[in-house]
Amino acid sequence: MPLFRKSRSLLLASAAAGIVVAAGVAVTGTAEAASTLGASAAQSGRYFGAAIAAGKLGDGTYTGILTREFNAVTPENEMKWDATEPSQGRFTFTNGDRILNQGLSNGSKVRGHALLWHAQQPGWAQSLSGSALRTAAINHVTQVATHYKGKIYAWDVVNEAFADGGSGGRRDSNLQRTGNDWIEAAFRAARAADPNAKLCYNDYNTDGVNAKSTGIYNMVRDFKSRGVPIDCVGFQSHLGTGIPGDYQANLQRFADLGVDVQITELDVAQGGNQAGVYASVTRACMAVSRCTGITVWGIRDSDSWRTGENPLLFDNSGNKKAAYTSVLNALNAGGTTPSSSTSAPPQSGGACGASVSLNSWNGGFVATVRVIAGSAPINGWTVTVTLPSGSAVTSAWSATNTGTTGTVSFRNVAYNGQLAAGGATEFGFQGTGAGPTATPACSAG
Repeated sequence: MPLFRKSRSLLLASAAAGIVVAAGVAVTGTAEAASTLGASAAQSGRYFGAAIAAGKLGDGTYTGILTREFNAVTPENEMKWDATEPSQGRFTFTNGDRILNQGLSNGSKVRGHALLWHAQQPGWAQSLSGSALRTAAINHVTQVATHYKGKIYAWDVVNEAFADGGSGGRRDSNLQRTGNDWIEAAFRAARAADPNAKLCYNDYNTDGVNAKSTGIYNMVRDFKSRGVPIDCVGFQSHLGTGIPGDYQANLQRFADLGVDVQITELDVAQGGNQAGVYASVTRACMAVSRCTGITVWGIRDSDSWRTGENPLLFDNSGNKKAAYTSVLNALNAGGTTPSSSTSAPPQSGGACGASVSLNSWNGGFVATVRVIAGSAPINGWTVTVTLPSGSAVTSAWSATNTGTTGTVSFRNVAYNGQLAAGGATEFGFQGTGAGPTATPACSAG
């Protein structure tokens, strides 16, 4: 995550720009190419977003590009700890709400960023330690997530908690020194405060299979095995002249744990093959069925924290660059369909259909359900799932459930009920016992 004052040095990937797409990946083309980034991503059920600053929302060129091109937004700084709780117990949400309202007014998803981070803490938090800091941190998570309950698509609950280098271990910070379970505690607090938001862990220099990304992988695997509520992992992808050759494979191994993966802070230095690198990242996401979206960290080069590197898709004047076209073409080429899923065509009348994919272990499972609109737009959906005897739902995200055993119904939440004809969205749930094997039923309205 870029610091507000741009004080963190950037470690850039230097691998060759090409990426090999694994054989056997199912790719579906689109009937008609969309002409904007957000619309193109939406064709495969994904989003393409931008990090934005409240202070730039008065810039007509900036907001024009934002509302035309993107279907998701992330606040650059407005929802961080120092911005939302400048003095202990006194919360200010004015600028965070501006970002939220900008996104919602445009029909965009909003990614909350970030609840806990070792940097950009208010001075009063920096002066705390031990149980006092732990209590304050969990209260902060609870209060901020509660304020935005039902309105945030996904939260970066914890940001950059792992160290660079070869250890694969945690970063030393005041938060880490409150106890190794602080990340788990933050995720549990966030789930309690907003049960329907996707909860993500976010970090940088994790673009390939390396010690740092493997340390995070091991944490996520442990969380999933113990029922700690984690739904997604964010890969910042601040890149230089290339991407690691195992970029897609790294995304896939996390997805195989039963979490979504998201490219959260993408920017690429203009030196070298910028357009090619952007296209490779986009194709990698499109090839992984659980890669749900891409966010670029800024809109125009002049808005970027990487001064002089011109790393974004629009130049200083707001003109589209070659990298923009390469991304648009990659999005319009189509994406994967969910693997290992039970699929169903839209139900009679063209209302909606649903499919489910499972990640199971001894005694539990995570189910990801894909909802697909039929031949006409829908405004709201309900999916009914039948669980085997002895199984039970323990938590759900991006939907609200009625019942926990037997026949369980799931209803859309505020941000994912409206689907264009042929459009898709996903929700998920975790449970004990065995996962569902029958095709879910979907009804619209």
